[in-house]
Order: sequence, then structure tokens, then C-alpha cells
Amino acid sequence: MTKLLALILVFLPLLLAPGLRAQTAADLKEIAKENDAKQDELINLERETARAMQWNNGSLFRRIYGDDFVGILPSGEIKDKAGWIDSIEKSPAKYTSFVASDIRVRMFQDTAVVTCLWSARGTQAGRPFSRQFRVTHVYVYGQRGWQAVAGQATLLPG
Repeated sequence: MTKLLALILVFLPLLLAPGLRAQTAADLKEIAKENDAKQDELINLERETARAMQWNNGSLFRRIYGDDFVGILPSGEIKDKAGWIDSIEKSPAKYTSFVASDIRVRMFQDTAVVTCLWSARGTQAGRPFSRQFRVTHVYVYGQRGWQAVAGQATLLPG
């Protein structure tokens, strides 16, 4: 009797394992699908951000930046949400083009780190310019959806 019980204990996990693997694979597929949707949403937010920058429009930032947002301008100056929006709306730069590209998303449960390249063209003080920035945003997913809680823009040389 003890030999039969020992055999059952040895082989029972092997008999159950294929069903567990199938359920786990299905769960992993669902998680991957959800992550893809979240990544697509974040990529779209970065593109919307570039459009809002082009038009010096702060309304998008009021919606997607968390109240505790902290940003670092290319000059190294630290801005809170209100200061960041103010610098966008009062910028002396008038953009003819502002594009976000090379957007990369790294997911960490309900947190994401997004990096991208901003390419901007326009005029400032009557002079044309062309600039590129490497940008990092940290987003947290909560009741209001994705909220940016930190950002840094670095002006690239040239």
C-alpha cells in the first residue's frame, strides 16, 4: 500500500503538469497582449506630447502629467508640473515641426520607462533652428491611466 501511495505521489504531478503548463502559457499570452496594448498607448502618448510641444499647448500635460511630476529641462533646471507647463506655453520657440521617434518602452508592472528622440525645427528670435533631444519619461499606471511622474530632456550636440 505504501508503494502504491509513493507511486501516486511521484506520478501525479507529472499527470497534472501538462494542464498547468497550458494554463500558464495562456496566462502568459494574455499578459503579453496586455503589455503590447500598454506599450502602444505609451507610444501614442509620446507622439501626442510631441504635437503638444509643436503647438506650445499645455493642455495635454495637464491631463497626463501627475501632480507630483518633476522634469529636468535641457538646461538642467528642475521644474514641477506647473513650471514645466509654463515653460512650454511661454516658450519663445515657434515650431514648424516637432517629431518623436525611436520610441522605446520598458515595462515594470504598472511603471514604464519611455525613451525617445525629439527632433524639432522652427524659429526663435527670428532665427531658424534645428534641434534634437533625447528624452526619458517615467510613467505610472493608476486610476487616471498613465501619468508621467518624471521626465528629462537632453539637448544633443550639433
